Amino acid sequence: MTTDSQSPQLRWVKSSYSGNGGSCVEWAPGHALATGVVPLRDSKRPTGVALMVSPTAFAGLVTLARSSEV
Repeated sequence: MTTDSQSPQLRWVKSSYSGNGGSCVEWAPGHALATGVVPLRDSKRPTGVALMVSPTAFAGLVTLARSSEV
């Protein structure tokens, strides 16, 4: 599922790695807490669409990102 990433109710938080010039993501924790659905978007394309994932899928993505060599 995707949604318009410019939706006014979404408050986006950048990955702590966004300052390093790499490919980074943003997520909307308030929306995730309120709905149980985690919105993700490319921090370099803030006007693009957002991917909506379950908390379990988001946790898996975070685990994968932390374990991968970049």
